[in-house]
Amino acid sequence: MGVNGDGGAMGEFEEFEEFEEFGEIGRVAGGAARPAAHIVWDWNGTLFHDMEAVLAATNAAFAEIGFAVGRVTLERYRELYCVPVPRFYERLIGRLPSEAEWQVMDRAFQQHYTLHKDHCALTDGAEALLGEWGSGGHSQSILSMYGHEELVPLVRGFGIERHFLRVDGRIGPSGGTKSEQMVRHLKELPDVDPARTVVIGDAVDDAVAALGVGARAVLYTGGSHSRAALEAVGVPVVDTLKEAVGEAAKVVA
Repeated sequence: MGVNGDGGAMGEFEEFEEFEEFGEIGRVAGGAARPAAHIVWDWNGTLFHDMEAVLAATNAAFAEIGFAVGRVTLERYRELYCVPVPRFYERLIGRLPSEAEWQVMDRAFQQHYTLHKDHCALTDGAEALLGEWGSGGHSQSILSMYGHEELVPLVRGFGIERHFLRVDGRIGPSGGTKSEQMVRHLKELPDVDPARTVVIGDAVDDAVAALGVGARAVLYTGGSHSRAALEAVGVPVVDTLKEAVGEAAKVVA
């Protein structure tokens, strides 16, 4: 659910100094043209292995508001998760939450997620893969539906910011989809060709956003969705990030 929601309703996209800093750090040495192949990484549930925090926050939020939905297990979460996030809640409680209920639930989730996320780490092998992709002459960026002001210091804390041309988090309220933010993200990367771009994420919404801008998608089973839900999209589905990068290399070859 929606730390990112892996979906968040977009407000006006704003410039932050962090964007420029990431852009400078990520440029090819000597100001050379950026590589032709590009990966747009999702963060939550993809590079950042945080499903334990998401589950803990989801269950705590439902308990806090008093909805008797039973314990949400990882299997149940993956089976039911969708965006916009209120639709996910509808699947759990049998009806769409009211606007007031949604605001309370989202606030409770974010508070509990913040408490649990510090115990999470990068997905196994992620840092090495970022380095290998860049060393191969390719570029990459992060597009997340996690709040931008929370995302940037988190990425920096792992010491991986040097790998990215750009890091964008959600601006505005959570709960929606990634498509609009994907359009804006790629507009800020004018030297990146969408046709030579692969989005790697853990959600159906990642693929929808990718296909909407003419990019490709590879979906990873280690996050928010079941394999069956991901396979229904019709794009490559993999169980490890290493496989995801391998698929990305193939589709832009």
